[in-house]
Amino acid sequence: MGESRQELLAWLNNLLQLNLTKIEQCGTGAALCQVFDSIFMDVPMSRVKFNVNTEYAYLQNFKVLQNVFARHSVNKPIPVQSLTKCRMQDNLEFLQWVKKYWDQHYPGGEYDSVGRRKASGAPASVGGGPASRAPSAGSARRGVTPTTGAVRPRVATAASGAATAALQQEISTQKEAIAGLEKERDFYFAKLRDIELLLQSAIEADPELEKEEDTLVKHIQGILYSTEDGFEIPAEGEEVPADELETF
Repeated sequence: MGESRQELLAWLNNLLQLNLTKIEQCGTGAALCQVFDSIFMDVPMSRVKFNVNTEYAYLQNFKVLQNVFARHSVNKPIPVQSLTKCRMQDNLEFLQWVKKYWDQHYPGGEYDSVGRRKASGAPASVGGGPASRAPSAGSARRGVTPTTGAVRPRVATAASGAATAALQQEISTQKEAIAGLEKERDFYFAKLRDIELLLQSAIEADPELEKEEDTLVKHIQGILYSTEDGFEIPAEGEEVPADELETF
């Protein structure tokens, strides 16, 4: 079984220094191109566009990726039409394969993701400040040491601001991940509830179904109402003491 969505996003963001929050964002093709650049180091990143939001632009990125596959004999069809629709399941399955390929072929060492994509026009994950001025020729001749003390507070402030922004981004990413998990939980709970109501309707129509032991109804009820060790279902009408409630 491949990695989960959260694991894949964490891997991508760490490798490429990006702030992706959804697997569907891989449908632009840009991040996929750079994953293979980290392996082969010859992807023309100047032709890979990150700040795009049209299917035509996505197709251009995938053309770059297809050329890379052909050049390095990567025998894997790229389902371009499915991926560019930015559907989660299609992109998840392809990204799981990409991660497996990367694990097998990544050469190791540090990969300068920000430096490699500068030519593509993509925003760097950490913004740089103005370049420091070199000391003037006159100062050098007079032996005057350039003063840097006045700059330090601004550097410290910029570093603090960058750290705050990074934390805020991480919090936002975690909130989105939690919201996705809650949505998934509610989806499956609704399915189980529908099954329970269907069983109740069948039993009301034919009470004999519940009396027989080795029946499909009994087996389904056993699955629906089974609990883990240490968990007890409170009696109907019984309230859980406030000090036993879990807090998050």
